[in-house]
Amino acid sequence: MKFLAGIVLGLIIIPICGLLYFSLGMAPVATAAQPMPFEKRLANMALNMRVEKEMPKSESFPADENNLLAGATIYKQDCAVCHGLPGQSPTPIAAGMFPKPPQLFKGKGVTDDPPGATYWKVANGIRLTGMPAFKQSLSDQQLWQVSQLLAHADKVPPSVHAALAAAAAAPSARPAAP
Repeated sequence: MKFLAGIVLGLIIIPICGLLYFSLGMAPVATAAQPMPFEKRLANMALNMRVEKEMPKSESFPADENNLLAGATIYKQDCAVCHGLPGQSPTPIAAGMFPKPPQLFKGKGVTDDPPGATYWKVANGIRLTGMPAFKQSLSDQQLWQVSQLLAHADKVPPSVHAALAAAAAAPSARPAAP
């Protein structure tokens, strides 16, 4: 009987403590704060399961040079401010985000992900990360072009690498900080 009472009491106390944790403002909500316990693990688990379930299993557009060049143009315009360019340090915007956006041209990026997984993330965005959904602003072809670029970022043709490197070398239009 005591065991059963302990289980019932535990099932009541745990949700109440969780509610108090959030309602009393104890949960970290600033981008500079440390993550909550298990936050990253739970978020990644949910994201990975959802992407695996819903991502396209076949690619609608090939990873040819024309599509990769078009993907580079889209990437420079819509993605580079957060995810960076080859040979570029993270931007102030990326440095201030939580979680930190992956620098997709450093290390393996998402080259080990299927293009369909990257397509899903670009199209739908990722909740609570700052990653917006682009399915309302980019065509299906454009979503595939940037996804193919990222899936093949470690082996793009020289023309695509040059297009990305030219953007990284271009002077910033942003005024210097005082």
